[in-house]
Amino acid sequence: MAAPAFRRKLLGFLVAAAALGPAGISGLIREALAAGATPVAPGLHRLRGTVAVNGQPAREGQLIRPGDTIVTGPGSEAIYVIGQDAFLQREKSTVSFAGEAAASVMRVIAGGLLSVFGKGERKVVVPTATIGIRGTACYIEATDRSVYFCLCYGTAEVAPKAEPGRLERIVTEYHDRPMMINDDPSLPTMWTAAVVNHSDAELTLLENLVGRWPPFYGKSGLIGY
Repeated sequence: MAAPAFRRKLLGFLVAAAALGPAGISGLIREALAAGATPVAPGLHRLRGTVAVNGQPAREGQLIRPGDTIVTGPGSEAIYVIGQDAFLQREKSTVSFAGEAAASVMRVIAGGLLSVFGKGERKVVVPTATIGIRGTACYIEATDRSVYFCLCYGTAEVAPKAEPGRLERIVTEYHDRPMMINDDPSLPTMWTAAVVNHSDAELTLLENLVGRWPPFYGKSGLIGY
């Protein structure tokens, strides 16, 4: 699909989804689509509802630094960029960053987070597993005992806490193996799940913010899960 047509289709999906609400989505769409191959500045790019960084109200343009914790309240959402990585944090979510580079270690404590990553290794810690990822995108929904993990594309190694020593290597091109990772002894540790609660339009938006296109660009139409 030619780039202008693809961008028009992306715009239609984003407007229809209105993920950030009428007041917030139009400016971010313009920013992402205008950027093309040029990354936007790092920091918080769109806030909706109640968003806090280290317990203080967040503000647009604020940088996310090592050690920072971002919390979204009910009906709230945040989009932010750290280096080559971009994130869409859902409502009622808590995410913290640590390490020499803010995104080298990411802890999804609760709630939902859609992430796209540049080159290099990252470690994602969730309540039920530790996940090593490389140059990929993923969507996570976390509770204390169960975590939904979709490796949208790329490579990951999943080490479930319920089975010390087990390491599951996953390689996907297009949402090939979403899974639940469980910490309840009455249930299997990991099992296949459906693709839920994230879309190709959102992935494309995040990748555009950091000057990239997702690997499915030109290979398929957008899916609005």
